[in-house]
Amino acid sequence: MAYSVYILRCADDSLYTGVALDVRRRLEEHRSGKRGAKYLRGRLPVDLVFEYVAGARGNALRLEHRVKRMTRREKEDLIAGRASIGPDQAPGSSPG
Repeated sequence: MAYSVYILRCADDSLYTGVALDVRRRLEEHRSGKRGAKYLRGRLPVDLVFEYVAGARGNALRLEHRVKRMTRREKEDLIAGRASIGPDQAPGSSPG
């Protein structure tokens, strides 16, 4: 199985970024409060707004770090499909 980087939109409109092998299962863990991230407590419900299949765990962790360094605007562009986090493109940069 491949790892994915995902973004959740919280009830307070904040964005949470994570990495998981099975994003659907991880989303249910967050929603149920069991094994969910501390950050999300008190910010439920959450919605999955972005998912990118990254492949290997190391690649997924690098991409997660890249997304976490993005500004709110860059993350919103990513969610809307106006930006990419592909392994060869840094956030906020344009191709070639």
